[in-house]
Order: sequence, then C-alpha cells, then structure tokens
Amino acid sequence: MPRKLREAKADIMDKQLSIGLSPFRKFNREDWAKLRADTPMTLDERELDELRGLNERISLEEVAEIYLPLSRLLSLYVESAQSLFQNTQKFLGGNGFKVPYVIGMAGSVAVGKSTTARILRSLLARWPSHPKVDLLTTDGFLLPNKELESRGLMNRKGFPESYNVQKLLQVLSEIKAGKSNVTAPVYSHLTYDVIPGETITFDRPDILVVEGLNVLQTGTPPDDGKAIPFVSDFFDFSVFIDADETVLRKWYVERFFRLRETAFRNPKSYFHRYAALTDEVTTEIANNIWESINLPNLRENVLPTRQRADLILRKEANHKIETVKLRKL
Repeated sequence: MPRKLREAKADIMDKQLSIGLSPFRKFNREDWAKLRADTPMTLDERELDELRGLNERISLEEVAEIYLPLSRLLSLYVESAQSLFQNTQKFLGGNGFKVPYVIGMAGSVAVGKSTTARILRSLLARWPSHPKVDLLTTDGFLLPNKELESRGLMNRKGFPESYNVQKLLQVLSEIKAGKSNVTAPVYSHLTYDVIPGETITFDRPDILVVEGLNVLQTGTPPDDGKAIPFVSDFFDFSVFIDADETVLRKWYVERFFRLRETAFRNPKSYFHRYAALTDEVTTEIANNIWESINLPNLRENVLPTRQRADLILRKEANHKIETVKLRKL
C-alpha cells in the first residue's frame, strides 16, 4: 500500500476516533489492571524468566497488570464458547468432538509476540476449565530456504509469499474440526530454516494460540465469488501487539546485538558469520536488514491488519504496555 494512502487512511481513522466512532473501547494501564479482579498470580519469577524472549523486559508487575486481566477475559470467552458448543450439540442431537478456542497473535518483528504468546499460554493453561493449551507458530510454515532461494524470495522471508499458506490452512482446519494428532512442521531459529522431518503434534487442545507476523492478513476476494479461506477465519479472538516504528527498529537492533553475543556464536547458526563483527558493522547490517526487509513487511502487510484485531496492546519504548484497546461487542 502506498505510503500516502496509508497516511490518508490513518487520518480518517483519527477523525473517526475523535468523534467517537471507534469500534474499540480504550483503557489506560491503571483501568485495565483493575479488571484483574481476584485472578490469582500463577507465575513466579523463575517461570517468567523461562518465558521471556531474548530482549524482553516483562516483569511480574506487567503480568499482573496486563496479562492476568487478559487471561480472565479470555477464560470467560472460552467458557462461553464451550457452553455454546455443548448446547449446539444437544440441539443437533450429536456427540461431536470438542473444538478448540483459537487465539491469533500478530505484530511486527521484535515487538514481543512470542513472549506474549508463551505467557498467555501458561496463564490460560492454569485455569481449571481449559487446562490443555497449545501454541502454534507460523514460522514452521515458511518455505524451506532452498525453495525460497530457487524462487528468489530469500530477501522476502517473512512476507506472505514466503509461507506455505495452504499447509497452514490445512493444519488449522484439522485442529479446529477436532481431529486428533494433527502434525505441523518445526522451524529452527538457529539454522534459520524448517527442520526436515521434524514435527509437533496437536491433540485436541482446549485452546490453541497461533502466533505470527501476518496471521490477520486477508487477500482480495476472487471475481467469481468462490470461497477462499484466510488464516484469521479460524480465530475466535485475536491480539495485535503494537509499537512505534522507531521503537521497533531500536528493539530489533538491540536484539541483533544480543544474538551476536549468543546464538550467532554457535557454528551451526545461519548467522555465524556475524559473530565476530565490530559494533559499527553490526549496527549497519542490522539497520540494513530492518530497512530492506522488516520495515517494508511491517508497512505493507502487518500494520494494515492492526484494526482487524479484537484486542490491541500498545507498547511504549520502555517495553511496558500502556494502552489496551478492546473491540466492542
């Protein structure tokens, strides 16, 4: 989408917000935190440390004020969906398999999607009504590097065309239908590639969290009117994690430096060649990758899906979520 068109749409959205036409209800941090009510804290510092991403600074305070209210809300939604399913089965006179409640998680590279997904999974799994919560990341559905190279798409990795969308849709369809033992491919961030022959199995979870850059994206409907499914069609609820472009760039560069000191030092790492670079060259390379790949993808494919989410978590430069927008029912 051309930048001028994006800016024009943003201006329209701002005007709509100013006259009260927003489909979202907006909460500041303090008001959202109150919605936790009496939801108990079920994570400790050690567990949270295991869930944090490489460059994440989420504290137990953040979990208490942001993620516990969210887990409470989602728990209510899940219980309502389970009740509706049971009543529908009675109406139809059948004994169909239970189907999972599917939560989509979208946002930019370096915004903290994976950490948020892991924390949410852990919190939801500790509610008594839905103990089985699985996490599906869309990285496993990236095309193998050899195929990306043959198609000239290595510099478009993470863009919609770099994924095996049909395979992702098949897996989601089978899980959503209540099929048992559904397998999905696994991605290695060390080798920067799909691991041949390795899979993860999903066996009728109560909740499935689906995390990825473009999971809220749709396409242009066909002229012939034939049905084309989108990944988001399988979602019961969706979350978008938001932050300013300048902040995202800063976090990406900081993460690149952290990786240089950790994962890149492994000889098996796809980026091992970056391990011995000077700070100056590392900064230049990280910014070039951001400018040429991540920023265009953010503007063209990720940001335009923000308003499709049911919940928008807005992060500030200190990594804290200060604003929450919840879609009105």
